[in-house]
Amino acid sequence: MIDDVLGPSLDVLFCGINPGLMSEATGHHFARPGNRFWPALHLSGFTPRQLAPAEQHLLPSYGLGITNVVARPSATAAELTRAELVEGGERLAALVAGLRPKVLAVLGISAYRTAFARPKAVIGPQDDLVGGVRVWALPNPSGLNAHWTLDAIAGELRRLRTTL
Repeated sequence: MIDDVLGPSLDVLFCGINPGLMSEATGHHFARPGNRFWPALHLSGFTPRQLAPAEQHLLPSYGLGITNVVARPSATAAELTRAELVEGGERLAALVAGLRPKVLAVLGISAYRTAFARPKAVIGPQDDLVGGVRVWALPNPSGLNAHWTLDAIAGELRRLRTTL
């Protein structure tokens, strides 16, 4: 299991689907070299430079945190069951209700749709709250998600950042 990166008064709590095997091995979120989370975070203006996964502990100083919908690591998110995603959504709602970030940003539209029973959700701000917190659905930054380029992912992150 990989630890959440949390802090007080977070602007954004980023939520991955679940840890990949490289993240599980290193203890760092979005650790696989092909993952676009860290480059997109910087290109969008959330961080002044591109952080390495091993620097995830710096995120709370920027008002940012990271968690996952499901704690169980896997090679791909497709290995997760619907029940795991729904249970993870319930855990996530409780976490954000206590933590109260300004925004919960879920990195994976399919996981968001399943975890929160929102089958028609699209990328961007959501009408519903989770744990009393605003939600923004973002593309999965995994290198396996070929539908989204680094620039497009960074653009969506930038769009979120401008609402804070």
